[in-house]
Amino acid sequence: MPDQTTITREVGGAPVPGSEELLRDTLKRCSPETLTAALEYRVSGEVSLVPTIVLGIVERFLDPDVASKLQSGDDSIQFMEDLGMDSLTMIEAIMMVEEALGVSIKNDELMNLRSVGDLKEFINDKILGLSSEETKEFFPVDQVASIMPQQVPFLFLEQATLEGRSAIGRYPISGQEAFLEGHFKGNPVFPASIMLEALGQLAVFLLLKKPPQEIESAIDSSEIYFTGVDGVRCHRICKPGDVLDMKIQVKRVREPIAIFSGTITVNGEKAVVAEEITLAFKAETSPADLNGNGSDPASQVNGENGSSVHL
Repeated sequence: MPDQTTITREVGGAPVPGSEELLRDTLKRCSPETLTAALEYRVSGEVSLVPTIVLGIVERFLDPDVASKLQSGDDSIQFMEDLGMDSLTMIEAIMMVEEALGVSIKNDELMNLRSVGDLKEFINDKILGLSSEETKEFFPVDQVASIMPQQVPFLFLEQATLEGRSAIGRYPISGQEAFLEGHFKGNPVFPASIMLEALGQLAVFLLLKKPPQEIESAIDSSEIYFTGVDGVRCHRICKPGDVLDMKIQVKRVREPIAIFSGTITVNGEKAVVAEEITLAFKAETSPADLNGNGSDPASQVNGENGSSVHL
């Protein structure tokens, strides 16, 4: 969200319709701080008040035992997975946000609002009349699995959201992963190598679903390989019950190589940083290739005898 703390209604748009009495009735089960912020927002239009209003409305629909998660201020907290909000409850909360702030949210836009940060940023842009050139696209686990070459039990990506040249993903460590029985005996620790694998899988998903503009050919999903990683730092031990929040960003692309940066956090705490994750990929075989007349984009990463150099 922008750092601006005071943006008047001339920037934010027309005054919010509705009487103060209606607003008080709408927010009667919200905290006093939420109502105070909403009333002040109607007068001043200060965008700095929006997080208080939005989070206060969301909290009104939460069970008391999970409200503390929201109060932690972590924008990566997800409505359904972390706060237990079902789709109907989410719609109710959004309707209240619309009424309190005078914005309108379409159903297809609602599908992309998975986390607290998503909602705060989206509402902020709505108020300012901003529109992003890139649209966020959310993919649940079934859609992720239908695209990825990796599959269960070696798929470490439960969901993904793509936006431009970046992607965020999530993987909850269940504790049922077979390798945890031996890593370590009596003290299950999620391997750092598998966390790097998870980041690589998120990069693969972005490469397949929304390839950077530098890539002109369709990519063969069976020919993407993790060839290198540099600048790795592990800052935190991750154990069953932790949720890995991953983010990758395209750094450089030149067929047949794509290089990404990646990070993993747990509850907002840095867990892993990888300055560069390198993937090698191959274009889908065309009729010209089958006749021996086409070029092979992966020839630069395969030996002359066809042996692969992937890890």
